[in-house]
Amino acid sequence: MSHVDLHMHSTYSSDGTYTPAELMELCYQAGLTTVSLTDHNSARGVKEAAARAAELGIRLIPGVEMDCMCQGINIHLLGYGIDPEDGDLRRMEEEVLEKEREASEKRIRLVLETGIVFDADFVLEHSWQGVVTGEMIGEAALREARNRTHPLMKEFYPGGHRSDNPFVNFYWDVCSPGKPAYAAVEYSPFEEMQRLLEKAGGVTVVAHPGQNIGKRPELIRYMKERGVAGLEVYSSYHSLEQVEYYSKIADGLGLQKTAGSDFHGKTKPSVRLGVMPGLED
Repeated sequence: MSHVDLHMHSTYSSDGTYTPAELMELCYQAGLTTVSLTDHNSARGVKEAAARAAELGIRLIPGVEMDCMCQGINIHLLGYGIDPEDGDLRRMEEEVLEKEREASEKRIRLVLETGIVFDADFVLEHSWQGVVTGEMIGEAALREARNRTHPLMKEFYPGGHRSDNPFVNFYWDVCSPGKPAYAAVEYSPFEEMQRLLEKAGGVTVVAHPGQNIGKRPELIRYMKERGVAGLEVYSSYHSLEQVEYYSKIADGLGLQKTAGSDFHGKTKPSVRLGVMPGLED
């Protein structure tokens, strides 16, 4: 376990469980001393988190995790040290929120078209500002006994090989790019997002490259040449082999190596604050 965790989400993310203040209390209980709140496409929770972190003696680095597109791949770009009140950043947050709302309606329809059963009205009623994620749909679908024999669902139930993080695995297997219920969102180009985060005072890090980039070192080099400062080598998603692979790439390109659990709460029950493969105290 590490005393540092630079990737976590609060209720200002559509799939987060805890308020920023509650999350800081969990960080304190986990023995973390340096953390960053990196909500999806929003820095609105930073002020609350910073206030509680200061009371608990935790160093909080203002952060955000922004979606963007680079050479056809959805990149998650972490911005650290940003000004959460930056006007352009706030405008981008609103832009992305509206696009996510539109995609939510399509996502619900596509999942239902696969024959997976869930209460769409309930999901919408409990959504975050009208945003319905694949994880939320997965949680609702797993409540329905009728889905137990559905070929897309059976492995998410207890005993199935995708039951460790069933909600987020539902997203990856059913709603992510290339899957049957993928609802594309037209995110901003990486180059534009990189400039925006720099203008907001931040330095940028590519999140969990093993999840979306894979073995494409040329893409990481491209982003580094345009200002990216680091690579999230230590991630709860990465195997020890991936940690070694991305560590070598970071060393070769002169990128900072960062660590983040990507903690959300109930949507990723096996993810623990401060716990990343390959990283010890």
